Amino acid sequence: MNPVLAFGPGRWGALVGFALGIGVVTIIRFLPASRRPTLESRMAPYLVDTAIFTRLRQRETHSPAGVVAVLGRPLVRDLARFVERILGGAESVRYRQLRAGKPADIDRFRAEQVLAGAAGALAGAVVGVALFLGSGASSLLVLFMIAVGASAGVVGWDQWLSYQANRRESIMLTEFPTVAELLALAVGAGEGAVGALERVCRLAHGELATELARCLSDARAGASLPRALEGLAERTGLTSLSRFVDGVVIAVERGTPLADVLRAQAQDVREEGRRNLMEKGGKKEIGMMIPVVFLVLPITVLFAVFPGFDFLNFSM
Repeated sequence: MNPVLAFGPGRWGALVGFALGIGVVTIIRFLPASRRPTLESRMAPYLVDTAIFTRLRQRETHSPAGVVAVLGRPLVRDLARFVERILGGAESVRYRQLRAGKPADIDRFRAEQVLAGAAGALAGAVVGVALFLGSGASSLLVLFMIAVGASAGVVGWDQWLSYQANRRESIMLTEFPTVAELLALAVGAGEGAVGALERVCRLAHGELATELARCLSDARAGASLPRALEGLAERTGLTSLSRFVDGVVIAVERGTPLADVLRAQAQDVREEGRRNLMEKGGKKEIGMMIPVVFLVLPITVLFAVFPGFDFLNFSM
């Protein structure tokens, strides 16, 4: 008998009704009467002088991908606002974006979360339908798997942003002693603070060099060097960089020897890295005891005791 026809009309009716309900809600939601024009759409015709049409824009409009993007943008925007109302935490997202070296764009991140949730929901739907058709499970399992997949996609994308921020900060912490030593050498050779930063940014490559180049750009744009360096401390969550910025700012403002401050900062970061390495080693040592205690030791005891039980059974 065909397994597809063996589930009865009730379950197929539930799936068809669910799909029909989604279609009806989507149609009603996107009717012109249900979508009020935003202030931006009402003011745009009066603020734009002429519409510029190019071949690139015309080709993008007629391509299937461009049409899908245009049609799906309002839905993604509305879902992104819904996710923002449910989850919140805009300041946390903005701070983590700055820590990850990305521009602070909350709307773009929420839209990416919606797309990740849609991908997770699609994967959950595939798994749920496979279980429904393969083992005859309840049709509610499909809805449950869709909800689990969507939630996993949304939460997973948020955790991915945190991972990117932490990974970038660990790279910056690894690069910091070398950059501090280079700055100390440049200052000791007679360069000023700005000249030393320019030389290091020209010679070094990496995340910390990129942040220092951004500080130089802010200084050239009109901000003072101490204020630009304070922006570096605000964009990162590293205590070592905050102490480095405080030491450089105090040395620049009070005229104390900057080279000694930089060398001391580099030495402190190396000592902190050594302590962190020892701490991670201790945690790994405790983790290595888990398979020894729960796997190797019981098997060893079993091999040692089993001959005795065998001898007792033979003698009885």
